[in-house]
Amino acid sequence: MAKRADILVRFGKRVRELRTEQGYSQESFAHACELDRTYMGGIERGERNVALRNIERIAGTLGVSIAELTDGV
Repeated sequence: MAKRADILVRFGKRVRELRTEQGYSQESFAHACELDRTYMGGIERGERNVALRNIERIAGTLGVSIAELTDGV
């Protein structure tokens, strides 16, 4: 069985996928979430272990539930 990517990397890819589908730049999305752009970049690269409060912010900005945000992660 192939090794799955780390959960932080998988979550970051999912955030990036949904963000780009909605036409957000990383900077405009971070601003909409009230998070720093460099922090958002770290999330998308799988370098940040995101707090649940920030996951809720990200999901809310994307207009999806936390369950939808983490689908496939």
